This record gives sequence, C-alpha cells and structure tokens, in this order.
Amino acid sequence: MTTRSFFDTLTSIVADLSRDLPATQRYRNLLEALLKLFPCDAAALLKLEGHQLRPLAIEGLTQDTLGRRFDVAEHPRLARLLHARTPIRFPADSPLPDPYDGLVADQDLQLHVHDCMGASLYIDDLPWGVLTLDAIEQGSFDAIDPIELRTFISLTEATVKAADRMDALAAKAEHQQLVARTLMDEKDAKSEMIGSSAVMTALKQEISIVAQSHLSVLVQGETGVGKELVARQIHYQSQRAQGPLVQINCAALPENLAESELFGHIKGAFSGAGTDRAGKFEIADGGTLFLDEVGELPLSIQAKLLRVLQSGEIQRVGRDQPLQVDVRIVAATNRHLQQEVSAGRFRADLYHRLSVYPLLVPPLRDRQQDVLLLAAYLLESNQRRLGAQGLRLSEDAKLVLLSYPWPGNVRELGHLLSRAALKAITSQGRDSRTIIIAATHLGLDAHDWDERIFTNQSASTTLSTTHPTTPNIKPLTGISLKQATEQFQQQLIAEALDHHQGNQAAAARQLGIHRSNFYRLLQRHNLKPS
Repeated sequence: MTTRSFFDTLTSIVADLSRDLPATQRYRNLLEALLKLFPCDAAALLKLEGHQLRPLAIEGLTQDTLGRRFDVAEHPRLARLLHARTPIRFPADSPLPDPYDGLVADQDLQLHVHDCMGASLYIDDLPWGVLTLDAIEQGSFDAIDPIELRTFISLTEATVKAADRMDALAAKAEHQQLVARTLMDEKDAKSEMIGSSAVMTALKQEISIVAQSHLSVLVQGETGVGKELVARQIHYQSQRAQGPLVQINCAALPENLAESELFGHIKGAFSGAGTDRAGKFEIADGGTLFLDEVGELPLSIQAKLLRVLQSGEIQRVGRDQPLQVDVRIVAATNRHLQQEVSAGRFRADLYHRLSVYPLLVPPLRDRQQDVLLLAAYLLESNQRRLGAQGLRLSEDAKLVLLSYPWPGNVRELGHLLSRAALKAITSQGRDSRTIIIAATHLGLDAHDWDERIFTNQSASTTLSTTHPTTPNIKPLTGISLKQATEQFQQQLIAEALDHHQGNQAAAARQLGIHRSNFYRLLQRHNLKPS
C-alpha cells in the first residue's frame, strides 16, 4: 500500500471520531481499515473487564468468537500483549498456545495460526484492552512498517476513547470514569448476560430502566432461561449495588420453618431455636432480596410476606417488637401466576405487589444466533475445569445447535456442551492444541426434538399471554432429526434473507456463520435471495 493510500484510510477513521456512530459500528470500521492496511487474515479488538478480555469487534474470525471471554491468566499470549507498552510479534514456532487456533473463519479447524502479533491499548495511562492481528501464512508480517503500525495503534486508542465517552454521555453517566469497567469484580463478570438478539437487547434495556427505580420486579420465564442472572443484573445496576444481594429458594422452604427463614427468630421461640437468628429480610436490609420460585410459597406464608411488603416491617418469630427494613424485592417464577391466582393457589394482592414491573426472559429457541455466542462463552470458561484448551465447534455442530429447540434452555445447553466436550477430549486427547466438538458428540436425537413439543410450547403459550415474544418455530413432528434439521435450516435461512432484504452477508452474520458456509447452504437448499 502506498503512503497516500495509507493516510487516506487513516483519514476515514479520523472522520469517524466526529461522527455519531454506535460503538459497534465504529469498531467494525476500525478493523476493516486494519485489514486493508496490513497483510493479515484476522483481527480483533478486545476490552479488559476484570480478569477477562472480551471481544468487542472481530474481522476474519468465526462469529461465535464474540461469545468467548478470554481469561488473561489462561492465555499467555494475551497476557504478554496486555502488559507490554509496545507491539509484540510472536515467532511462528512459539510454544505459547494461540487463543485463535481454530477460530479463523473459512479455515480448517485443525489449522493453526502462524503469524500473530498485537499491542496493548492504554487510555489515560490505564490498560483498556488489546488489538490483535493474525495471519495463516508464515512471514506475513515481515514487511509491516513499525511506524505505520504504531500510528494505527494510537488511532485505535483515540477511537475507543471517543466511543467510551460518547456511550457515557448517551447513558447520562458522565460521572463514571472512562475505564471504570476495569474494576469490575468477579461477581459482576459472572453476572454478564450473553446475547445480542433482538429479544435479549430489549430485555437488557428493560433491566436498565427498572434497575434505577425502587419498584418490585417479577421475573418470569421457563426453567433454565437465566432468571437469577436477571435478578443479579437488576441489583448490580441499581443504587443498591453496594448493599447485599440475598437469595432464597422458596420451593425449598419447609412450611414450618419458612417464617423463621424469612423473618428470623429469637432464642427459645420454638424447639431447636438455640440462639437468636436474623432472617433473609434483615440480612438484605439496604439491598435486594431475590425470591426465587416465589410461586411455590404456601398460602400461609404468602399472607405474612404481603404484610412485610405493605409495611416494611418484620417481626422475628417469638418477638413482639417490629424491625424496620429497607429491601428491594425481585421475585422469579416459571409458573403463570395469574393462572395460579385464578386457581386459588396464589394471593391476588401479593401477585400485584410483586409484579409492579414484570419482565419475561425469552426462551433460548427465540434467541437466534445467541446459541452460538453462549456456546462459545461456556466452552471458553470451562476449558480449565475440563483440563483442555482450544475447544471448538465444527460447522455441523453449530448448525445442530441452531436447529435444536432447547426445552431446558441455557441450563440444558451448558450440560450438553460439558458432555460433548468430555467426549471430544477423550477421543482426541487432552494435549491437542485444538479439540473439535462434532455434531455426533452432541448426542441429540429425534426424541429430544419431540420432547420440546410437549413441554416448552405449552409453557411459552401460558407465559406469553401478558408479554409478547418472537414467533415460535414451527413444530417438526413425525420426521427424523436429519429431516427436521434440514427443514429448520431452510426456514431459518429464508427468514434471515427476508429480514435483511436479500443481503447475504448480513443474513450470515445474523445466523452466526461465515459467509462462505452460508453460500454453500444456500446452494444445498436451493434458496435464492428475493
């Protein structure tokens, strides 16, 4: 590239600094320019959040890479980049494992990255993240001009600084420090909500709205969708974030001990009460109390809970003097509480107290490409526990994950991937740099498919009476898993093309697969953009 072309490309990035662009678009433009300027096959921009690096934008890597969270301690190359203030290029024969092995798009999963380099990004003298460049062909980076590279890195730092500041202004959070997210603790990291689908984006927006209020929240959704995660997000985004978050499983409360667990007791209040004990309301004072599976509470306890919500006062069992508490209530249930009220199993007045702001967590089958982001996140976070590295999904495995209806939602996905990873590790060896999880390792069959029809469709129907959801996938009964998978793929691809008005690249990006694989699927299913 000539010097003029180099600076023309830089000028377009500089022009973006003054434009009102979403951060994602700003970062995508940046990486597209990087691939024009330097001889690389893939690039990524990763932000430091606690002890992990989170990909914000990628080019040339598989779409599920965005779901991964790279623990700095487990990835020595990324650790070296992060702690150096100058660009680093790793030798092609470096023994350090490459975090992107098997993730370069349109390449054999067993093919390893040969040329790898990158640089740390610092904002106001604090580490913000890293920029990485990768190439399949050895020696690709021999001709890179170090001055041009440092110039681009400086421009990258200016871009992320502008993006952070604009995001802060848009959120009316000017008081937050530019790199406040680097102080995020482990609890916050574990409470991250993975997903960029329309329904998840809408849910995140609802959470951000209600979190700043004092309103009680009722979180509804099928088993395994992540209702506890929503409760944690509400707490951490609220003004009570520095206070306690206390959780109690209402389904596990014995009726004779429920009052003591919730409100506490004094010594001698009943047989076995050898000491004074604070209840969950008292412990949660100044914070949030999460009542999980609230629909399982006995009616006798519901009446006492209602009194506390009305007055803000509790009484320990055996004590007459009330205690004043300041507690925000978040409740969760997989039951349809309005139907429970009609059946006389749940108090109407308590239901209205709890559901001041109802939230519906969408089932995994309605979250489109989020399945692949979640799968990548779960595989990356579980590699150490499984004693392996480089866990990757084959293209066939990805298509099966997208096709399956997930009656157990995110919880089922996590369990299934753990089993599949163990099978793949056993067959390929723990010392392999890249371990490929194939469709056969997933172990999904037609029985699993049919099971969904009798479980989650009925659950979705009852829960959606008060909250709209995206349309359910058409039932595919009486056919083999292969036929069901083919029909589902065809339907999903056709809908994606229709949604993006025939734009194949956009449709492929929505489905989380590389463009070349998308084109092959179009040919196989004899589909043409309208």
